[in-house]
Amino acid sequence: MDSAAVDQFEASRGRLASLAYRLLGSAADAEDAVQDTFLRWQAADRERVEVPEAWLTKVVTNLCLDRLRSAQARHERTAGAWLPEPLLEGDPMLGPADTVEQRESVSLAVMTLMERLSPVERAAYVLREAFSYPHAEIAGILEITESASQQHVHRARRRVAAERRRGDEVDPATARRVVEEFIAAAASGRTDRLVAMLTADVTALSDGAGLARRLLRYTTRERVASFVRTGFKPTPAKRRLAGGTPAFHVAQVNGSPTVIAVIEGQIVGAVAFEISDGKVAFLCGIAAADRLARLNEAWRRYEPDAPAIYTW
Repeated sequence: MDSAAVDQFEASRGRLASLAYRLLGSAADAEDAVQDTFLRWQAADRERVEVPEAWLTKVVTNLCLDRLRSAQARHERTAGAWLPEPLLEGDPMLGPADTVEQRESVSLAVMTLMERLSPVERAAYVLREAFSYPHAEIAGILEITESASQQHVHRARRRVAAERRRGDEVDPATARRVVEEFIAAAASGRTDRLVAMLTADVTALSDGAGLARRLLRYTTRERVASFVRTGFKPTPAKRRLAGGTPAFHVAQVNGSPTVIAVIEGQIVGAVAFEISDGKVAFLCGIAAADRLARLNEAWRRYEPDAPAIYTW
């Protein structure tokens, strides 16, 4: 393959990776899909490809759809794999973030809800919301009619909106302050304060440190507060299991303020928050080691602020 063809592909690599990540929820799987797309590009009769960008987008999208359908058919996904892989701020795989829709499409809250969509609904939704493709192009990529594209996007929007409280966008400094107050209350054992800082329809998800066979879900303020308090309550058993005493930092992950637990430079857990009207509306706890691999890789190059709290 000549250098011009390689350059054509490399010019699209970042966009393809960002698209694949939103579709698959896994950075590692997204990289595999992009590499498979490159191999298809390498073997293609490129002289017959009129618009390389459109061709590459169609190939990577359909490779992702094949993966999603295969996982659904075989029921192979574990509890941890149902949660998106968190990415630290600045990760190029997060992709475009110029519009509210683009930022929301990569939030852990929305990516988790997208797991409930059919593969085609998810693809149509991502192509429209995150990359602003017109329905005519989405139809060509997915090999459906333009009317079907419109229906898939409408259905996906409705299903995501029905299960997600959406308030005004909160600036990062305000969101960080709310999260710091929340974890301070959690560490102090003030469960009543935790309840007061949660929205009435709060949802919390957890992979159970990668040990649960199913996703753990909590949906009342009292249950969420108890779950959070239990997680932050220091015990000798937790210190032994984790391998030490963690420092809790606050950083941006997938566009949301996230508490990151670090022991001797290694991330052992992350809890992402979504803030609405000054309160916590959503929490997503991830501790499965394979889901934290890329986050740990980025953390080694990151210069975090001082820990918000030490506990345990």
